[in-house]
Amino acid sequence: MTSFSDVPPDTLSVRLTEGGIAVEYLDGREVFYHGVPEQATPPHGTKPGKDVHVLVTDDTETSGILVYVDERATESDILESSGVGRILLDNEERRSLFAGVEATRDNLTYKIDIDDAMIDGRVFVFEEDQFSEHAYELTATEQGDKPSDSDGPVSS
Repeated sequence: MTSFSDVPPDTLSVRLTEGGIAVEYLDGREVFYHGVPEQATPPHGTKPGKDVHVLVTDDTETSGILVYVDERATESDILESSGVGRILLDNEERRSLFAGVEATRDNLTYKIDIDDAMIDGRVFVFEEDQFSEHAYELTATEQGDKPSDSDGPVSS
């Protein structure tokens, strides 16, 4: 029987593009989250049964950490070599993913909450399964209230 555990994340290279967000793992592989993330005000509640990934970028938007929330399919050593973190939650448990970013488990859903004042970069939540993927950018302020150099949630 396989035992899964928390895995601390490493800093990864990030590219924000018109078509989505690319994250390069430490082992050279890349994952691409398709589409422009939808703006969402925290706390963001995920849909039941989705794989949940949270990306927190730095202020340059070129690097960040990627954490899988309650992911129980990938061996810990594979995550460690990729630089992707994992946090496992018990039902109703609330834990920090990164300074200013917390996740709470509620049965098959999760609430991702942020303290905007503690975050220099941006926070993205990706929800996916074999049928669909959705991307959200969490921001504590209404769109237009926070200064941005880009025309939308993702810049090139």
